[in-house]
Formats: sequence, structure tokens, C-alpha cells
Amino acid sequence: MARIEIATLVQRYRQLEKELASLQEQLTEFIRATVEYEYLQTVPGLGDATIIDLLSEIGSFAHYDHPRQLLKLAGLTLRENSSGQHKGQKRISKRGRSQLRALLFRVMMPMVRHNKAFRQLHAYYTTRQVNPLRKKQSIVVLCGKLLKVLHAICTKHMVFDAKQMMRDIPTLERAA
Repeated sequence: MARIEIATLVQRYRQLEKELASLQEQLTEFIRATVEYEYLQTVPGLGDATIIDLLSEIGSFAHYDHPRQLLKLAGLTLRENSSGQHKGQKRISKRGRSQLRALLFRVMMPMVRHNKAFRQLHAYYTTRQVNPLRKKQSIVVLCGKLLKVLHAICTKHMVFDAKQMMRDIPTLERAA
């Protein structure tokens, strides 16, 4: 009886794998039909699966007038734990969508390794003379930067440009 049950479970597992692959193909075809896909795919380090997850969490970038709305949606805005004369530390609020925050963090780790622009930004944030960030803090800041860049790319209908992304940091602008 145990052998029959195991065989049935393995058969069900394989069936679910086929259904999942079929759904993944359908989602990929659907996302490729959107206008934002052609701009999002220009960012090195964003694959089809990531773009699908991102757009399923956010929807269309056109729904947001300002990138700060996306930061708030992801729970990446800063809040301070203060009371009376006590001034606490600033931390991210975590009031937004936890799955979106987790997706951004999972995306940012390989991007820091493989995308030259984000690697330079990470190095800058962790080694700057005034207020250097710890590595995880830098990754969280870069998650917000990624959302801002993706918003600009999709709303202005332009391709990813590393030099333009790093123009707000003068020392990195010359290096890129």
C-alpha cells in the first residue's frame, strides 16, 4: 500500500510541475505583451521571472505618480522611534508589502555582484567618509534606488543607462 501511495504522490508531483511550467509560460507571454517589459528587460540582472514577480506585486508603474509611492508600498520609507526627548534610530517602516520587499532584496543581491553600476553604488555607500552604511543597510538603500530607476525607466519610456543613474553621486559619475 505504501508503494502505491508513493507512486501516486510522485505522479501528482510531476503533474503539478507540468502545470506550473505551463502557467510560467503563460505569464511570460502575458508580461512580454506589456509596454513596460521592453524597458525593464534593459536593466542588467532583471530576468523574466523577476519582472513577472515585480509587476504582479506593483501592477503598472503608470499607476504611481512619484517613486516615493512605490517606496511606501514596499515599506522602505524611514521612521524614527522617538518619544519625548528620546531620539531613536531611523529604520525602515516595514508597513508595506513584505513580499515586494523580499523580492527587491533577493534581486539586489545578485545585482550588486553582476551589475557594475549597482556594485559601484554599494561600494560607495559602504566606504564613504561621511556616514558609511553597513552592507545590509546599503542593500536596502539600493532596493529603493532600484524602484526609483525602474519607475523612471517605465514612465519616461527609456532604456537603462548606468551613467544617468549614478549622476547624483559626483565621484561615481566620473568613474562610470
